[in-house]
Amino acid sequence: MTRSPGVATTAAVPPVDPTADGPPAVDPGYPRHWEADVVASDGGIVHLRPILPTDADALLRFHESLSERTRYLRFFGPYPRISERDLARFTTVDHRARVAFICLLGDEIIAVGRYEGLPGDGGPGGTTGTEGIDSAEVAFVARDEHQGRGLGSILLEHLAAAARENGLRRFEAEVLVENHAMVRVFRQAGYQVNREFADGVLHLEFDIDPTEKSLAVRDSREQRAEARSVHNALHPTSVAVIGASTDPSKIGHAVFANLLRANFTGPVYPVNPEARSVRGVRAYPSVTDIPDDVDLAVVAVPAAGIDDVMDSCLAKGVTTLVVLSAGFADAGEDGSVTQRRLVEQARAHGMRVIGPNALGVANTAADVRLNATLAPVLPGQGRVGFFSQSGALGIAILAAAAERGLGLSTFVSAGNRADLSGNDLLQYWQTDPSTDVVLLYLETFGNPRKFARLARRLARTKPIVAVKSGRHSAPIPAHAEMAAPIDDASVKVLFEQSGVIRVETLSELFDTALLLAYQPLPDGPRVAVVGNSTALGLLVTDGLLDSGLDPAGGAVDVGASATPDQFAAAVAAAVQGDACDALVAVFVPPIATPGAEYARALRAAVAGSGKPVVAVFLAVEGVPAELAQPGEDGTPGRGSVPSFPSPERAVAALSRVSRYSRWRSRPVGEFVTPDGIDLDRARALVATLPAGRIDDAAAVDLLDCFGIRVTAFRRVRGADAAVAAAAELGYPVAIKAVGDRWRHRTDLVGVRLDIGTEPAIRRAVDDLVALTGDDEMYVQRMAPKGLSCVLEVVEDPSFGSLLSFGLSGVATELLGDRAFRVVPVSDQDAAALVRGPRAAPLLAGYRGSEPTDLGALEDVVLRVGKIAEELPEVRSLALDPVLASASGVFVTGARVVLGPAPTRHDGGPRRMG
Repeated sequence: MTRSPGVATTAAVPPVDPTADGPPAVDPGYPRHWEADVVASDGGIVHLRPILPTDADALLRFHESLSERTRYLRFFGPYPRISERDLARFTTVDHRARVAFICLLGDEIIAVGRYEGLPGDGGPGGTTGTEGIDSAEVAFVARDEHQGRGLGSILLEHLAAAARENGLRRFEAEVLVENHAMVRVFRQAGYQVNREFADGVLHLEFDIDPTEKSLAVRDSREQRAEARSVHNALHPTSVAVIGASTDPSKIGHAVFANLLRANFTGPVYPVNPEARSVRGVRAYPSVTDIPDDVDLAVVAVPAAGIDDVMDSCLAKGVTTLVVLSAGFADAGEDGSVTQRRLVEQARAHGMRVIGPNALGVANTAADVRLNATLAPVLPGQGRVGFFSQSGALGIAILAAAAERGLGLSTFVSAGNRADLSGNDLLQYWQTDPSTDVVLLYLETFGNPRKFARLARRLARTKPIVAVKSGRHSAPIPAHAEMAAPIDDASVKVLFEQSGVIRVETLSELFDTALLLAYQPLPDGPRVAVVGNSTALGLLVTDGLLDSGLDPAGGAVDVGASATPDQFAAAVAAAVQGDACDALVAVFVPPIATPGAEYARALRAAVAGSGKPVVAVFLAVEGVPAELAQPGEDGTPGRGSVPSFPSPERAVAALSRVSRYSRWRSRPVGEFVTPDGIDLDRARALVATLPAGRIDDAAAVDLLDCFGIRVTAFRRVRGADAAVAAAAELGYPVAIKAVGDRWRHRTDLVGVRLDIGTEPAIRRAVDDLVALTGDDEMYVQRMAPKGLSCVLEVVEDPSFGSLLSFGLSGVATELLGDRAFRVVPVSDQDAAALVRGPRAAPLLAGYRGSEPTDLGALEDVVLRVGKIAEELPEVRSLALDPVLASASGVFVTGARVVLGPAPTRHDGGPRRMG
């Protein structure tokens, strides 16, 4: 076998010069969609792309940079130089039977990976030049100083994805036994690897179709790598402020002063070519003049000067840029070009960017104390992570958190979100031991499918509370170049399915966060009410009932003259035992006794109860000192009792947390594949069909590939053909007009049902011809009677495919009574979808009617979900009507529309974005 050189972990196109007339010239067959920026295991960025003939010189330099040991392990011999013949072969590939990826850092290749197709047994191969080839030999190599960064695993993922796209099914590799690193890459990839050993060489073979284990490995590696890149930004050992000004009115002065004021644990270097010092600290003309390493650079210079800043930061080896300056995509098209160039250059050199137009980043940990923001004062140390897409609101958000006693662990304001995004922060907080609660302020989604996957996983262990602006108008901010407007109904589905607690205002965000940060989750909906005001107790009880919570008995009124001890005794009696799951304490401070004494008594009475407690101390908001359990640093800690200024806000916060607790207690859904699905047959069928609505026969065939049977029918012309079709299908039958406008009207004017004789068929045909003017119609065997439902795949411009389900009927349509789920759907999602519409109780046997087979309905949902997940060319699909009954589920109508498959990066090998 040919032992081809190199494996790489990322690939990207040559850097694009935005001033040039266009991208670099490449072969028309060059697969540009394979290019990717990928996060390595150390948090750095690598660019991965297919190799080009113009990479010959870079490949020679790469090969020369390898140690003798690395060359020996890769080529089974010294191989000191690449010959001209080999160089031409290595750099000229067809991107089909022969594929090679390179990983780039700047202009230098740091890793190479390739596969070479092997003559097979005449297997299926692909349709792109790999006929007769179903397997390939794979190999990769990385420069010595970049080994251990996970590049081999990244290359293997991208090579396998390219091979599958080209119709290959299996990889083979020959590895020296002492090449432990490469053996580990194959062993830990999640594939079932077969091994043979001979003469010191391991021969490995494995199928490259994704498995549950390989996908889990991919997601785990992605999480660790992206979390590490955020960790690097939030735990710098040194910070430079580029544009640190001596003028207190400048943002460069403000952020530098805030870093000093917070007592950052590492050195802080001001960079100002016109000043000897800033706030008494020696200044440097350029970041390259700083004698020590710089991890984090905070940029506060005008956008016009960003190129010089980038050059110096790249030369210095800065790992993260926080760009506070505005004037990028927020300023129009010219600024957008500058922003794209900034991100391209940063990523090409392994650097992450926060911003531009950001407020900054903060980490309150005692061993970091980082305040690289424009906010002069941070909230106290706590266990809440906060991501804000808005820089303008950031200072107000931080001030509100401090005022209400909400401690933060970390804070990131991403501004234009050109690179680092909320998805990156979700990856970081997943394993951050200092964060228990996550807060998000979002304007747009960069990759909503990835957000759904990450949020669903994170919310199982840490609650996520989110404000999504633009609920009604859904505008696209000027800086959101890559974002598409998302319908608010889609956002609602996304949050609900992912377990995200959605709130409408920042006030509701903090109300909910205080309860989650300082109190346990409720085990159920029963809420006790204790107070010294009958009126307030009634308001709380009304609010509980309106919110779907259960008052645990009547509200206990201790009376306006009760002492702190009497108040505490009543609270303790209510919260102890099994009679309630949560407690609301309502209190109007009496004139004679200070309210602080009652607050301290309340805190002592509920300490250690294990149940969430909220207080309504009128006009007291947040966590006052009297209700706070001191944390290690003196700020409020676990067990503090949040206070709300009104009963309505207290109950609303408790209701949100209770719903989240119920979601979290449900079984984790499994992404199951129902029996009887033939994906290969379905993909082959779709490949032969044109875009647009497909005909009935093709729709039936496609659904049959997924185990969905359409009740038998014939499309005929005239009464004689209708009679013959009925005799073939068997009586009774239904006669339906061909046009959707007739069949799908709520009055069913274009449908005749339960026809059992030949004369009745002729009368029905005459009626429909008179109605429609067309003698073409459907004859279909009558399905068992049942409730008529509609199951659809609808296309969202950002989310991709959504599943929609509802019962048929004019009332349902007028009220928009549909439930939705984001693809992919788990078994739990399928169960929730069919029970989601308000009319769903009809399916379960409303008022003594016979219940339908909900399990069969869920099975159809899972099968339609697989169509949407596996065949992105299916742009819309409707099963209408679907008849659900106790005897099963019967599909009697289907419409399928095909179109170009949208670009979806979330389902393939790892890539940023």
